[in-house]
Amino acid sequence: MLIGVPKEIKNHEYRVGMAPASVREAIKHGHQVMVETVAGQGIGVSDADYAAIGAEIIDSAAEIFERAEMIVKVKEPQSGERAMLREGQILFTYLHLAPDPEQTRDLIDSGATCIAYETVTSRFGGLPLLAPMSKVAGRMAIQAGAYCLEQPHGGLGMLLGGVPGVDPAKVVILGAGVVGTHATHIAVGMGADVWVIDRSPEAIEAHWRQFGRSTNSVFSTDDAIERHVVEADLVIGGVLVPGAEAPKLVTAEMVKAMKPGSVIVDVAIDQGGCCETSKATTHADPTYVVDGVVHYCVANMPGGVPRTSTYALNNVTLPHIIALANKGYRQALLDDQWLRDGLNVHDGKVTQREVAHDLGYDFHDAKNLLT
Repeated sequence: MLIGVPKEIKNHEYRVGMAPASVREAIKHGHQVMVETVAGQGIGVSDADYAAIGAEIIDSAAEIFERAEMIVKVKEPQSGERAMLREGQILFTYLHLAPDPEQTRDLIDSGATCIAYETVTSRFGGLPLLAPMSKVAGRMAIQAGAYCLEQPHGGLGMLLGGVPGVDPAKVVILGAGVVGTHATHIAVGMGADVWVIDRSPEAIEAHWRQFGRSTNSVFSTDDAIERHVVEADLVIGGVLVPGAEAPKLVTAEMVKAMKPGSVIVDVAIDQGGCCETSKATTHADPTYVVDGVVHYCVANMPGGVPRTSTYALNNVTLPHIIALANKGYRQALLDDQWLRDGLNVHDGKVTQREVAHDLGYDFHDAKNLLT
């Protein structure tokens, strides 16, 4: 199979779909790989590094999209990229379609087979292709929140961990999943007063076993969310409903009642955000203020640490890239029900139930379409 790896063009996105080690593995399996020039620059990899292992270096994204049978990316295709997709072509990347009707319509119109990293599942449970980036984003969320709490950046002028004799910041983490767990690691390490809210008794129990009395765990109710969010110095939004738009747990009224200079980091912004006042921002202009509260809502947070993120992502995407290339998309998806869960759009039809529900499309069962 001819695999194409274009340079990412989203604002301040420096990751790359396939690192050299992944390209080498695909070539070993008998496939050809085209890499757009300087695609690896953001992770410290040159065109010469790719060429040395047998990749073909291509001058333009247009040629990549024109020739490749499978496009491997990191972020959702931008409008210009979507216009180059064609019927029968495989797109393997993060998509986050539920809050993005324009992208969904373009992918449907393209006729391409679009497989989303974030909805691929595992026999062991969870979302294994989303998890590495959730780990990175959870850890970055605390760093970003601590930075935004500094007064020159609009915050309360508060050190997250305090100092002896001065209280630390109260950090409220919505969701005890992968984002929440990794945010907790960093927040606890920095000495913050950490409160984690989740609606799953099992998640709360697991959190307690992992962190014990170093944090406070709370069962999620409207009352609990309102009480703790209003008291918080820093709120981390880490909730996820796979494939669907994030629930709006923090209302505009709660934001209005928060302390001026407090901070919200909405990691769920890729799925629309879990705060009513959230809107996607970029690394170039990451924050804005609503009712005195600093909002950090960068939609591609892990892109800020592209080297770590690329290699962590490739560790989990490579086996699926090889399976798709070795077998072809149809057989690979029929053989692997968990990879098939990642199929969001195929042959002009929506094959992901939550996306179809949220955006008003008819849902088509992937297995039925493929057979």
